[in-house]
Amino acid sequence: MPTGVKVFNWVATMWKGSMTFETPMLFAVGFIFVFTMGGFTGLILAVTPIDIQVHDTYYVVAHFHYVLVAGSLFALFAGFYYWAPKWTGHMYPEGRGKIHFWLSLITFNITFFPMHFLGLAGMPRRYADYAVQFTDFNMIVSIGAFGFGFSQVYFLFAVVLPTIRGGAKAPAKPWEGAEGLEWTVPSPAPFHTFENPPLVK
Repeated sequence: MPTGVKVFNWVATMWKGSMTFETPMLFAVGFIFVFTMGGFTGLILAVTPIDIQVHDTYYVVAHFHYVLVAGSLFALFAGFYYWAPKWTGHMYPEGRGKIHFWLSLITFNITFFPMHFLGLAGMPRRYADYAVQFTDFNMIVSIGAFGFGFSQVYFLFAVVLPTIRGGAKAPAKPWEGAEGLEWTVPSPAPFHTFENPPLVK
């Protein structure tokens, strides 16, 4: 119930908003999407007869990865892209950030979505080997996992390193809707952030 309320809050906050889809917002929306999908699979696990059947199967693995891995990683990536200009003083490469988002979202789903079917078919978790009927889906999962890993290597070398080393100079307020005292100081923030007490409205 609390999670459903939070998803409603997130969607209602964006409803009829004047949104722009730079990389931080893409990751925020992607987070809501995968987190909600994980929530729906959690509803199924809350039904006792079904839970008895899929307990300790790959269905549970798929469920908690949708909630926990995507729920943390996608939010962390959104935070990085949002705050990187303030931290480094340089804008990250927007095109590469969007490539990173789409690679991550697609390969994440290729990795974990088929696990639902594996679990429903009875493949147990924590097994070193599996029956031959699970081979096809496991092959798809492996391809997705390598792709998801590659996406993060791409993020490190194509986004993080160029942002740290240099690039377009970040203004004090790189985002249109950014409000708050932190956006009134230069990027990166000076050592003594405020020499004089700031004006709080």
